[in-house]
Amino acid sequence: MRTSCVVLTALVALAAYYIYIPLPSSLSDPWKLMLLDATFRGAQQVALGYKGKASILKASQPRKSIIKKTAVTGAHGGQHASTIARCQHCVADTRHVPHCPLVVSSNLIHYLGLSHHLLALNFIIGSFGKKSAWSTAQVNVTDTDFDGVEVRVFEGPAKPGEPLKRSVVYIHGGGWALASAKIRYYDELCTAMAEELNAVIVSIEYRLVPKVYFPEQIHDVVRATKYFMQPEVLQKYSVDPGRIGVSGDSAGGNLAAALGQQFSQDANLKNKLKVQALIYPVLQALDFNTPSYQQNVNTPILPRYVMVKYWVDYFKGNYDFVQAMIVNNHTSLDVEEAAPLRARLNWMSLLPKSITKNYQPVVQATGNTRIVQEIPQLLDARAAPLIADQEVLQHLPKTYILTCEHDVLRDDGIMYAKRLESAGVEVTLDHFEDGFHGCMIFTSWPTNFSVGIRTRNSYIKWLDKNL
Repeated sequence: MRTSCVVLTALVALAAYYIYIPLPSSLSDPWKLMLLDATFRGAQQVALGYKGKASILKASQPRKSIIKKTAVTGAHGGQHASTIARCQHCVADTRHVPHCPLVVSSNLIHYLGLSHHLLALNFIIGSFGKKSAWSTAQVNVTDTDFDGVEVRVFEGPAKPGEPLKRSVVYIHGGGWALASAKIRYYDELCTAMAEELNAVIVSIEYRLVPKVYFPEQIHDVVRATKYFMQPEVLQKYSVDPGRIGVSGDSAGGNLAAALGQQFSQDANLKNKLKVQALIYPVLQALDFNTPSYQQNVNTPILPRYVMVKYWVDYFKGNYDFVQAMIVNNHTSLDVEEAAPLRARLNWMSLLPKSITKNYQPVVQATGNTRIVQEIPQLLDARAAPLIADQEVLQHLPKTYILTCEHDVLRDDGIMYAKRLESAGVEVTLDHFEDGFHGCMIFTSWPTNFSVGIRTRNSYIKWLDKNL
């Protein structure tokens, strides 16, 4: 009996050690987030046969950085004490973010040539919640394809007295590599949108890394959306051609922003988008040390290292570049290709003082010029809509941007809102102090977060008012 008690106590202690990660008290439902995070880790470790040491099963606390301050002409102009990173926390990014689903996954499968690690991860995600097209009493759900691109269409009920419906083209997130329009989270979101907005929601099943790389994901969403916006297709679904919007979350927000910019410049399009709604979008890959990246370096569900790795995967780049990119070596002052774009990412002027606080820009005097030469897509506005020309931004439709405090991408969204406002675009910036990346899709048991429900309600309310 005594032995059993000792064993039970040890197991409970190990479980608590495995589950617990230090989180800010201002986060919504922190213990629930810990459990969700631990569930992801456990499922992926079992499925992928992960053999990690006990020391790397423990979620990290960010290490103190060892930083050298040097006066240089910074990326943001003028003399200032730039942060030239000789940072141990950058090494910690890879060793101490095992609480992230991607980092804990085994690379063994990939290295043995049995599969790509992203394919293995996506298989797990699909196994946990892919749904067939299932209609409800109010919403008709069908799977079809638009010009060769798979889509799931959600047809909501018509509004009394309005024969034509409004519509949203929705693009799911997942780092251009994971998730699906058919998983439960996105199926439930689009069903709710169709019913509450009396709308037709087109959720695009674009192709993912590693089957395709940039810019094929953009080509898929553009092709499907152009097909949908043809008069005969809109007529088939009883959609008002003047009330169509595009939306997406995370990497889907990136694709939605890229689509919005491309459509605003396309003179051949008869119908224009009425709105765009971007949910914690990823919008740039030039500065991985904005205040939100520094503040949330190891915050679930999207630590900094993982976001950088998503970018490298998207461009089919070299993983050896990840550590250099984390400390902004790819946009150092000796990288001439980045020079014209630095002003567009000047977060010292684009972000309010309440955000910048005491954070300092990380600007390298010299870096790795090979990175941009080998991955020129880093400077392509189709991949990084935040760096688009002002002339492009001024033609964009009314915009909604949702950001979360505990998210490395927070500042991408805030800076884009500022640039759009400066270009004369009407923008609503909806910020959630207790939000975390991905929270809007977590609205149903057992992964129902209060901030998830509030963000979804706020998002749908804005669409209802403006679309």
